[in-house]
Amino acid sequence: QVQLVESGGGLVQPGGSQRLSCAASKSITSIYSMGWYRQAPGKQRDLVATITSDDTTNYADSVKGRLTISRDNAKNTMYLQMNSLKPEDTTVYYCNAEVLLGSINYIYWGQGTQVTVSS
Repeated sequence: QVQLVESGGGLVQPGGSQRLSCAASKSITSIYSMGWYRQAPGKQRDLVATITSDDTTNYADSVKGRLTISRDNAKNTMYLQMNSLKPEDTTVYYCNAEVLLGSINYIYWGQGTQVTVSS
C-alpha cells in the first residue's frame, strides 16, 4: 500500500502563490496516477488535477492556467504549484494515488491540508 502525506498548506493572500507537496511512502514510478482533489464544507470532493506515470496531466476548468501539477520521481513527491490564488480556492486539498493491479484499482488518500486564501 501507499502512504500519502500532504504539506504546504496555510494562509495565502489573494493573488498570491503556494506550493503543496505530497510525499509517498513508495516509489511513485509504480503508481498509475496521482492527483490533487479538494473538498469544501458540505460539498463533494472534486478533482483539481491529475498526473499519470507517463506525465499526462488533466486539470479542472476552474484552475487551468493558475495551478500546475508535477512530480519528482527521485523524491517520491508530487506537487501542486498554485498561483493567482482566489478566495474560492479556500478549502482542504487532498493527495490521491491510484495503483492498478490486474483488474483491481487501489485508491489511496492523504489526510488533507488546509489552504486559506484571504486578506
